[in-house]
Parts: sequence; structure tokens; C-alpha cells
Amino acid sequence: MHDYDLLVVGSANADLVIGVERRPAAGETVLGSDLVVHPGGKGANQAVAAARLGARTALLARVGDDAYGRLLLESQRAAGVDTAGVLVGDAPTGVALITVDPSGDNSIVVSPGANARLSPEDVRAAAALLASARVVSLQLEIPLDTVATVAEVVRTARGGADTGEGRGEGTGEGGPRVVLNPSPPAPLPAEVLAVCDPLVVNEHEARFLLGDDPAGREETPDAWAAALLARGPRSVVVTLGAAGALVADRDRTALVPSLPVKAVDTTGAGDAFTGALAWRLGLGEDLETAVRFAVRVGAAAVTRDGAQESFPTAEEVAAL
Repeated sequence: MHDYDLLVVGSANADLVIGVERRPAAGETVLGSDLVVHPGGKGANQAVAAARLGARTALLARVGDDAYGRLLLESQRAAGVDTAGVLVGDAPTGVALITVDPSGDNSIVVSPGANARLSPEDVRAAAALLASARVVSLQLEIPLDTVATVAEVVRTARGGADTGEGRGEGTGEGGPRVVLNPSPPAPLPAEVLAVCDPLVVNEHEARFLLGDDPAGREETPDAWAAALLARGPRSVVVTLGAAGALVADRDRTALVPSLPVKAVDTTGAGDAFTGALAWRLGLGEDLETAVRFAVRVGAAAVTRDGAQESFPTAEEVAAL
């Protein structure tokens, strides 16, 4: 038995958003709209997205003992996320400074704050919480050592070496399934890549991880996915914005198209996609089926302003 369909281990930020006619170039000042504060952070976003869809969701994160921290805890609880794993104090809540242009594209600068204090010791202390989830979702707005410790705890739950055998399709059998979105991108140790099922990347993240690999200079997502698979993850999903997503594992590659929608604000859309994907994998769906659902969730999210405020319910997704 599992208490949670999904445990998100990751960041929780206050998003400070300003609309601009165009994003500033280096050294340039532009005027923008009134400042709006939204609950955000990739970890918190994924948890809210999944919970709003109906997932039994928990969050392991750190926030400050301040107004932004209280805002984040309230937003998680309002969505139905279990916040017992959210640690409070030691540093200010993380903040993301976001500019959004009329096309919906955004630029983001993040001050990690308390997110940088989510430690390997915090993960080990929460081993029972990890064991209670079918799927664990990770991002890189927390320390890489902490992400690596989650991978270590998962391997231990699977009985040692991560051979890729005996996982069970999204059931959490032998330890939770791990979904990782390497954002912001950073070099990933082999032991982290080995537990990813899937590794979820956009074009920028794929090219960064591939580095000097010739595949990174290709223009086809198929080439990126194949090269990334060769580095150890069990499966790869390349998100392609309005074009949908590419799904790849050892056996096959498939392109999953998105739905045509008018984008208003892309902030948090990738988190909505990943949270939805992780939940559906926890329900036991195969990867391609889960991605087909997730692209609909991502499409719905871009039709509204904000991050968490834009995330749809299951009924809204079905109505697309």
C-alpha cells in the first residue's frame, strides 16, 4: 500500500511577476505592469498541478518563516497537498523574479533562499515519506547533492544496484519510480541518471546535458533522446512546447502532439506537464499514455495567467 501517488521533492518560491511589452536587453531598463505575487517554485508547482488533478500528493521542501512561506503553505493545502514534509525556517523563502511579454514567453531569475538549505540529511530523515509514494518527482532548484541522495534512497529501497529490473510499471514496486526534470540544467551524475524514468527535458536542457556530444548539434529531438538514453536513464521525454512531446525508451520512440490553444502565459506550464505525467505514471499508465494526458494539461495551463492559478482540474482537461 502507498499513502501517496506522488511525492514531489523540490523547490517552493514566491513568484514576483511583471508584464512587459518586451523583455529588456543587457543594460536596458523597461517599464512594466504592477507587481503581482504568486505561489510558485518548480516543486510546489508540480505538487499543486498533480493534486488539483486528483492525485494523492505530498511535498518535501523548505520555506522561510515569513509571509511568502505562509503563502506557499496555504496554496499547497488549498490544492489538497500534504505539507507534513515541508520544513520551515533557517532562511528566507525562495523568490523568482519573472517578466512576461505579450506572447506569453517569460524570463526568470531565481533567488533560492530556503530551497538551497534542503539537505541530504532532510531527505534521509524523510525516508519513510519517500517509501510511501509510488512516484517521486525531482527538479534542480534544490542542491544537486540532495537530488543525488534521493536517488541513493531509492536505490536502497530497490535492494542496492539499480539494474532497471523489477520496477513494475509505475506501481512503486521495489521503491518509487523517479521522474526528473533537470531545470535549471546542471551536469547529472551517472547514479542520478540511472534512476530517471523518465528524464524530462526541453530543447535547452537536452542540449546542455549533451554538452559536446554531436547529437546536441542536431535539430531533431529523436537524436537528443537517443543520445540521452545512452547516458543511463530508463526513458526520456523531450517537451516541444506547442508541438507536444517526444517519448523515448529502449524499445521505441513516439511523437505525442499537443492541442492548438492560444498561449497567454507559459509560466509553470512545464511544471503542470511534469506533475500530471508523474501522477499518471503512479496510476500505472505506460509512458506514452501518461504523456498524452500531460500534454493536454500543459496546453490548458498556458491559456491562463500565472503558474499555480493556471493549473486545470481533471474536468477542465477533459473539456479541452
